[in-house]
Amino acid sequence: MALSLYNTLLRAKEEFHPIDANHVKLYVCGPTVYDYAHIGNARTFSAFDLLARLLKHLYPQVTYARNITDVDDKIIDRSNQSGEPIDSVTARTTAQFHADMDDLGLLRPDIEPRATRHIGDMVAMIEQLIEKGFAYAAEGHVLFHVPAMADYGQLSRRSQEDLIAGARVEVAPYKKSPADFVLWKPAKAGEPGWDSPWGSGRPGWHIECSAMTAAHLGQVFDIHGGGLDLIFPHHENEIAQSRCAHGTQVMANVWMHSGFLTIAGDKMSKSLGNFYTVRELLDEFPGEALRLAILSAHYRQPLDFTKEKVAQARATLDRWYGVLRGAGDLPAASVPADLLAALTDDLNTPLAISALHELANAYHRESDPAARQAAAAAFKAGANLMGFLTQPAEAWFKWQPAGASALDEAAIEQAIADRLAARKAKNFAEADRIRKDLADQGIILEDGPQGTTWKRA
Repeated sequence: MALSLYNTLLRAKEEFHPIDANHVKLYVCGPTVYDYAHIGNARTFSAFDLLARLLKHLYPQVTYARNITDVDDKIIDRSNQSGEPIDSVTARTTAQFHADMDDLGLLRPDIEPRATRHIGDMVAMIEQLIEKGFAYAAEGHVLFHVPAMADYGQLSRRSQEDLIAGARVEVAPYKKSPADFVLWKPAKAGEPGWDSPWGSGRPGWHIECSAMTAAHLGQVFDIHGGGLDLIFPHHENEIAQSRCAHGTQVMANVWMHSGFLTIAGDKMSKSLGNFYTVRELLDEFPGEALRLAILSAHYRQPLDFTKEKVAQARATLDRWYGVLRGAGDLPAASVPADLLAALTDDLNTPLAISALHELANAYHRESDPAARQAAAAAFKAGANLMGFLTQPAEAWFKWQPAGASALDEAAIEQAIADRLAARKAKNFAEADRIRKDLADQGIILEDGPQGTTWKRA
């Protein structure tokens, strides 16, 4: 089945043709590890996790790279504010990022390059840019000279005036043009620095990704992704550096960007009190419910996030996991064609989720046991491709929020046994009392042919 993707560079959806049909290469700009990831970050990484899953379903080999930016002004500022050493800041927040993405059900990337381990590659690329006349050294800095690239700005499609204003770059006296951006900057006292031909310093943000993609994916690769906010200046400058250093027509053939996220209609902001980190949401909701809420909107469209949507997603997953609980062991099955068609149409997740709903309905409509098993198996295969229903049903139903003081599983099972004994003794008032007592504590009982099962409300 052909895959179509929206290419920001062309402002159009087009059929995807990899450079090598046997090996697709994908790069996504990863986190700057100075603080915990927020729900907007989770949206971007969830979208590209789905793309990586789909590519791995369609192609023999996929290399998915997502970097860690572990040298940056924000990291230095956080260290200065808190007194925590920079290495400690980046180690702690990287570990937290991994834990958060794991709990969302995201696959780890195949390659996770870290900026600080590629300083030599960055220095070498900067030297190439200077040699070719696209960059210059000035007062301990090295800058990319934007006017030297005739077609700079193709990705963002902004005028020179807009580019200068949008970049929010420092207009320093040593710049040849106001639009020129930093490739290398001198290290101040107490800041991390590396030796270079221009003195002790550190790289600019944009050169990091250019060097890491070249090192791991080559000078030209298939897909580059990130959030919509990265189109300019970050991705625009990545393209400029990479193309000019390597003499290529493109850096990546396809550029993909996830849309903006709002909170109940407002821009997420700490000052508005609507700023959610992934971790605080994961303390309140299962990661899979958070993932479903995020993917309920098409990745390129705005997503208005609310906790109510996560609660609705959790209720949906209760129903979906109910299929697995009722179906038992399932045979392997192919991904249903209508769900795959939705995903290969530029990751149309609303349509794919609709297909999952219909597959669950098909299971409930079937009366023949063999047909029910087949329907459940197809449903599970489709859900698994999207990263859903990957845990045992009982584990899903027994999840509880962090710090919850609910009944433990042994106490619940004992209460169910006591209720069964009361029913056998025809003491229905006692059986009803036990059910109500459990319900009051957030435990819902469900009686079925195989006995009584339970879930947390």
